[in-house]
Amino acid sequence: MFCLLALCPSLAAAQDIAGARIRAHVKFLASDLLEGRGVGTRGGDLAAEYIAAQLALIGAKPAGDHDSFFQRVPLVGVHPLPSATLSATIQGNPLPLRWLDDFVGLTQQQNESSTLDADAVFVGHGITAPEYGWDDYKGIDVRGKVVVLFTNEPPSDDPKFFTGKALTYYGRWTYKYEEATRRGAAACIIIHTSPTASYGWDVVRSSWGREDMQVKLEPGVPALHFAGWVTREVGDRIFSSIGKSSELMLRLADTPGFRAIPLPVHFRGNFPAKVRSVESRNVAGILPGSDPRFQDQAVIFTAHWDHLGIGEPVNGDRIYNGAVDNATGCGIVLEIARAWQALPHKPRRSALFLFVTAEENGLRGAEYYGAHPFIPAGKTALNLNFDAFYPFGRTTDVVVTGAERTTVWPVVQNVAQRFRLSIQSDPHPEAGHFYRSDHFALARAGVPAFSINMGTQFAGKPAGYGEKIFEEYNSKHYHQPSDEYNPSWDFSGMEEMAKFGFTIGLDVAESQTMPTWRKGDEFLSAREKSGVR
Repeated sequence: MFCLLALCPSLAAAQDIAGARIRAHVKFLASDLLEGRGVGTRGGDLAAEYIAAQLALIGAKPAGDHDSFFQRVPLVGVHPLPSATLSATIQGNPLPLRWLDDFVGLTQQQNESSTLDADAVFVGHGITAPEYGWDDYKGIDVRGKVVVLFTNEPPSDDPKFFTGKALTYYGRWTYKYEEATRRGAAACIIIHTSPTASYGWDVVRSSWGREDMQVKLEPGVPALHFAGWVTREVGDRIFSSIGKSSELMLRLADTPGFRAIPLPVHFRGNFPAKVRSVESRNVAGILPGSDPRFQDQAVIFTAHWDHLGIGEPVNGDRIYNGAVDNATGCGIVLEIARAWQALPHKPRRSALFLFVTAEENGLRGAEYYGAHPFIPAGKTALNLNFDAFYPFGRTTDVVVTGAERTTVWPVVQNVAQRFRLSIQSDPHPEAGHFYRSDHFALARAGVPAFSINMGTQFAGKPAGYGEKIFEEYNSKHYHQPSDEYNPSWDFSGMEEMAKFGFTIGLDVAESQTMPTWRKGDEFLSAREKSGVR
């Protein structure tokens, strides 16, 4: 090991990273004192201040607005009230729906009251993708209608058709609402199934029954009267109007040549909400590079600091602490920043450490940074994102979905080999994780970007252990109050992932060439527009 470290200065520098320091950050950020780090809350403000203080302590320079560690992110908080009502009249028969049990959702019009009174149209997956020859809206006018659809996208093993098993952005619920808005729909209702959403109704219920942070609308910009979800059982009742079930309609939506189907269903609803202006903050610190020719360029390390705050009690606990999601990522990036500052010789490029807000509300903070960057996209070499790490030990593999789409891929492969880590393909490509984390917002701006995640092969554990704990966390703890810090947690895996990400970032920061996306990638055009070719 001595010879290996001597030959690889970046690997030697990484050895200073310690899981014990990551633990200390996680313990504080996930404590009840911070009340779940909700955006626009005292606990969220405390988290941002803590992160800024840690950056200052290590000697990072402020990279935010007005020579501060903060970037102002203007949002509008829309909190749906439990008095919200939604009913469907199916062939003359009323079907009142129960808040949280049968439906969730809110208005995107950012006002205190919005109503709905419109007929329904089933639009399959709600996708218009000309490059794949798919258009669920073909031949149908949905202006003023309620579009009913499934999330996800048509399944395929063909990598040339919606990239095969891997979910694209077309499958994300955010896209569904965006496309429905572009089409002039009054509302968009997603029928939930665990396979298409990749999580259960409890996750939808806890995520959508609380305040939503939205980017403030400009005057005249269209928005949905209602964006929401209903359970599969409600979907069965809706589709019974044409003698079908949710299962049969999903099968139909997956069929090439699908055409939208008007439904003999009429929706009425009233969606009161508490609305407030919120100025949240991204937190950013920078460690300048050593080469004047490259100093204005940077590698960016990101993690989101927010979680769900205080919400519906589960077993008497109302604080959604977000220990795994994402106090762990914040702890890792803070430790990487400390180790970077401790380098005796800084790399050519600078390093920006960015902790974004409102990820849980749809990557709002990352999107805001992407539109208002401190380092222009054309000057940003790479974004490495860290989000949700399991505290159950070290894995012998790593997941870097999307890295293979960039010219950084050989660096990633080399670093993995140096750390004796095998690179695992995304174990759940159908979940579309690439489009669900903050790096996606920077990728859309053209920046080569991907997340670093632990694999599933835990050292010293039997085969299948990793998949088992993933399923357990996803079903029992994800977006639940039980995602809490535990003193028995093992941080060796997080330490390894921090070292791995640190080394990739350092090698790219030292590189003579500017990374980009590979030929044919969906983000290459944006990269070229940023000035990198």
